[in-house]
Amino acid sequence: MGRGIALAFACAGQNVILVDAKERSSADFERLRDEAVRDIEDQIAVLVDLDFLPGAAKQKILARIGICHREAAAEYLPHVELLFEGVPEVMEAKSEVFGFATRWLSDEAIVASTSSTFLSTALAAMVPNSSRFLNAHWLNPAHLIPLVELSPHPGTDARITRRLQGLLEKIGKVTVLCGPSPGYIVPRLQALLMNEAARIIEEGVATAADIDRATRYGFGIRYAAMGVVEFIDVGGNDILYYASRYLSVALDNQRYASPEIVARLMSQGRNGLRSGNGFYDWSDTDTGEYRRQSTARLLDLLRIANSLPIVAD
Repeated sequence: MGRGIALAFACAGQNVILVDAKERSSADFERLRDEAVRDIEDQIAVLVDLDFLPGAAKQKILARIGICHREAAAEYLPHVELLFEGVPEVMEAKSEVFGFATRWLSDEAIVASTSSTFLSTALAAMVPNSSRFLNAHWLNPAHLIPLVELSPHPGTDARITRRLQGLLEKIGKVTVLCGPSPGYIVPRLQALLMNEAARIIEEGVATAADIDRATRYGFGIRYAAMGVVEFIDVGGNDILYYASRYLSVALDNQRYASPEIVARLMSQGRNGLRSGNGFYDWSDTDTGEYRRQSTARLLDLLRIANSLPIVAD
């Protein structure tokens, strides 16, 4: 993850330094450094091969990425504006690296964990002046996936959150905010999806290949064209309610039951686009123009997937 984050910033023209925070011999560090350089070079080579980057960009990007031994950290960290912690998901390891790194950081430096497990509320106490700390959850491959989920803790200074949003958006990332809750947004949603896919295989309903085909050409394209909650409103909140009720009975499992908010919105007549209100306020929406734009987004994705509908002469 650290290498992917470094590559994301370096591709956007920013100088970055990868700090090896683990105590190791010079020989071990050299092996790690050489491995990291080869890995980053391979990632760049793929981007060049796919015509995303010109060949001449390789050396420029590599020149923006430094890799330093723990003993050299004091030379670099005082000049860092933004630090991402990316050590393994072990609380003791994170505590050690925060204690080590913040010893050298300036008071103005933003400190962010890339933890996919620990909440910002659990990590904040490890960072002196924790008002500058928050979680920043990247998705692999970090240099390509646009989304970064930002999760401040209650003591995070709002100005720090805005600064980090600005720095990330400057390199082309899309940020979302979520509270300190297990799973953030994407992992929480995708865990349900992946587990259900495994259950479908376990029950003999469909093969892995057919599930993936259905995901690529149905589920995936549809939710890339519009968000999940937007999709609820467009289809109708009441449709979700009745579909969930049927599935929870037919499959005899309450994991399909809809949450209380769905029933509450339906009882209020807030069923989405057609009623003018749902999870979103659609009251000022030009429905015809909205459908035109959403169709355009879908057609763009279908072109990319080489799956446009066949149209006869």
